[in-house]
Amino acid sequence: MGFVQNLQKNISKNNSLLCVGLDADKAKLPQSVLQLPLPQFAFNKAIIDATLQYVSCYKPNSAFYESCGKEGLESLEKTIEYLHQKDVPVVLDVKRGDIGNTAQQFAISAYDELGADSVTLNPYMGLDAIEPFLNYRDKYSFVLVKTSNSTSGDFQDLYVTSLPSISPVLGVFRAGEQENVYGVAVTTPSPLYMHVARKVLQWNELYNNCGMVVGATYPEQLAEIRALSEQSWILVPGIGKQGGDLEKTLKAGLNKDKEGLILVSAREIIFASSGGDFAEKAGEKAKETRDAINLYR
Repeated sequence: MGFVQNLQKNISKNNSLLCVGLDADKAKLPQSVLQLPLPQFAFNKAIIDATLQYVSCYKPNSAFYESCGKEGLESLEKTIEYLHQKDVPVVLDVKRGDIGNTAQQFAISAYDELGADSVTLNPYMGLDAIEPFLNYRDKYSFVLVKTSNSTSGDFQDLYVTSLPSISPVLGVFRAGEQENVYGVAVTTPSPLYMHVARKVLQWNELYNNCGMVVGATYPEQLAEIRALSEQSWILVPGIGKQGGDLEKTLKAGLNKDKEGLILVSAREIIFASSGGDFAEKAGEKAKETRDAINLYR
């Protein structure tokens, strides 16, 4: 089963668009798990067991595991294995983006070695940094378009007057030729994030396994991006500690089927308690968040 099919199965089964971010910061783990072998995995397993019935997928962020060396990477691998045992899709948050031969190695690492079902990617270097991931047709790539952090506008909000000249196979022509791309003339000034969004839609036409990352902290921009496509899956961080408005986010980003969004909450759920009841409290917070999302669907 491909990523999207498994995702939709879990959305239907749990009536949930919630994705729990497994940002298992070792410095924040409860004392009760720090004494255990592979404490990050022990923590994740407890969180997963407590939240499983309320989510559509999980998103471990590789940075929190890589920083712990071999032990952390083993915890990440075992976490992904455990989620597969539970038949839940895994979005591995790695934000890769490098030249083609390096990107190929990153894709092998994420998909063949760690077994992730999906990844996050940085598009700054263009298609050849993305394509090695897209060539895994049963996997799925979420490309950064408008990110949730406060300084994302440093580059993403810059107005660009034309799309670059690239291969005609992608349906993009030289600036000045007045050809439309998803209804927008190539010479029409628009924010860089909108150019990236249109590019992602072009890639998805070729590969059918490419979505976007758009932060809940920017609902107006999310609405602009959703207007480009009803079909796109959008991964939406920022509804928890980052303060994204849930009602505005859902109004802006849901498609006509009341789906199309995967809303990520990490710290607010997994660190709902630092005591021995951490898993129980995480389960309660996940249910509360899932129900709040459904209130506005």
